[in-house]
Amino acid sequence: MSSFSYSEFDLFQPTEEHSLLRKTVRDFSEAEIEPQAAKYDREEQFNGELFRKLGGLGLLGITVPEEFGGAGMDPLAVVIAHEEISTSDPGFCLAYLAHALLCVNNLCVNGSESQKREFLPKLCSGEHIGAMGMSEPDAGTDVLGMKTRAREEDDGFVVNGRKMWITNGCVDDGNTPCDCLLFYARTDKESDEKAQLSSFLVSKGTPGFSVGQKIRDKLGMRASNTAEMCFDDCRIPLENLVGKPGESLLHMMRNLEIERVGLAAMSLGIARRSLSVMMKYAEERKAFGRKLKEFGQIQEHIATSFAEYKAARTYVYDTARRMKLDREGTRLDSDGVKLFATPIGKKIADRAIQVLGGYGYVGEYVVERLWRDSKLLEIGGGTLEAHQKNITKDLYRDGAALR
Repeated sequence: MSSFSYSEFDLFQPTEEHSLLRKTVRDFSEAEIEPQAAKYDREEQFNGELFRKLGGLGLLGITVPEEFGGAGMDPLAVVIAHEEISTSDPGFCLAYLAHALLCVNNLCVNGSESQKREFLPKLCSGEHIGAMGMSEPDAGTDVLGMKTRAREEDDGFVVNGRKMWITNGCVDDGNTPCDCLLFYARTDKESDEKAQLSSFLVSKGTPGFSVGQKIRDKLGMRASNTAEMCFDDCRIPLENLVGKPGESLLHMMRNLEIERVGLAAMSLGIARRSLSVMMKYAEERKAFGRKLKEFGQIQEHIATSFAEYKAARTYVYDTARRMKLDREGTRLDSDGVKLFATPIGKKIADRAIQVLGGYGYVGEYVVERLWRDSKLLEIGGGTLEAHQKNITKDLYRDGAALR
């Protein structure tokens, strides 16, 4: 009989490398991310200098092989990094996700050898900041409704269109675009009945590529920049086509799975921090001569939050453990964890505000910022309604999922 004991397996950090990663990111978050979080949220500014320090920790290319300057880690490491950073600053973490997952991982999985050698080292080091362009003013979840077009010419493509809600689209107050944008555009003819989507890379300084506007006055995630990106007769060389024409849907499906798990992990960080703040306050604050933690209503908030956090965390980490970055195949659960976990961060932040009362409503106690930041997780990377549709469709197609 095997001597294996289930008690030896830790789902949340199964290897020494995962444990070290968690400690490294947690220490960095507490020492450097936490102190600046409130300031950059208030000022709606992206802390580019701090962001580049993530490159020195190996986080900006966390899933990229070492030969291209990355850390060569797995989806579980992605979850650890996003949970820990979001515990201090979800807005800053969203900028990290847009770079490390939407741009860098996407390029690493779908790009050619020459593209990876050209772009990845500087993206992994932090010298360059990356983003991904999919959504448009009139097309979000309905990606086939996008209108940005790339017209093929002898030496490449000419692109015209607009991208909207692009995290990291600009890196300052609105004039300077990111160094590298991986974006999707239609390559079918306007007369074609079926849309054909293709993937491209464009670099800062390319004529016809610019920032339309920085999106201001957001509800949350204010420490990450959101921008409109413009293509006006922008010429993209043939070598910047990622994969083959018409392959974008495959690229999206591969990358959406890890993106959704990363967003779910961000909700875990919000939930954990909110629960911690709630518990500390309930221990210290008294009402009617008793500590708040002794009241049944407060106990319900704390206990329910703990159970929901643990359930979501287990689902997120188990899904990440089974993922493969170079192929799709876990959509049912990547949609499932985002559907289940992203509302939990908001729920627990809301309970924390309720427990803290007036103190929870002001910035000093953090939870109001976490509550504002949490809402985006129910929208970005696919809405909750889109996940419900996908899950239902996949369940009927794959009866084995419930066995």
